[in-house]
Amino acid sequence: MSITLPPYAAALGIIIEADGAGEDAPVLRMDFADGLSGRPGNLHGGAIAGLLDMAAWASMRAMLDAGEGPARFKPIGITIDYLRGGKHRPTYARGRVTKVGSRVATVVVEAWQEERSKPIAAARLHFMLGRSEAAES
Repeated sequence: MSITLPPYAAALGIIIEADGAGEDAPVLRMDFADGLSGRPGNLHGGAIAGLLDMAAWASMRAMLDAGEGPARFKPIGITIDYLRGGKHRPTYARGRVTKVGSRVATVVVEAWQEERSKPIAAARLHFMLGRSEAAES
């Protein structure tokens, strides 16, 4: 799998940690940087949201590149649950495509730091699918 993340990912310092071999989506990593700080000692919620968004995008791209759906998609809805404060350390995220219909796909994402079993945030995203000019990947 060879996915190139959008420029927004680079702005947040997000990289592909693991390519998802054996799984359906890559693991993304965002290292802490001063520009990502929120309240003292914590990551900004917007940075966490950006990581969740990019992990959902990467999982959709991986699915579509595998030939399992239309070539284009765009986000149409996102719900984020912040479960605990993100600290000043690397943060990881992986998305999982849970449903693909004829027009809409659903992706769930979890972000964690030291232990994957203790997520700091989770999200559900909906993407519109299609090949028309109205949909952008």
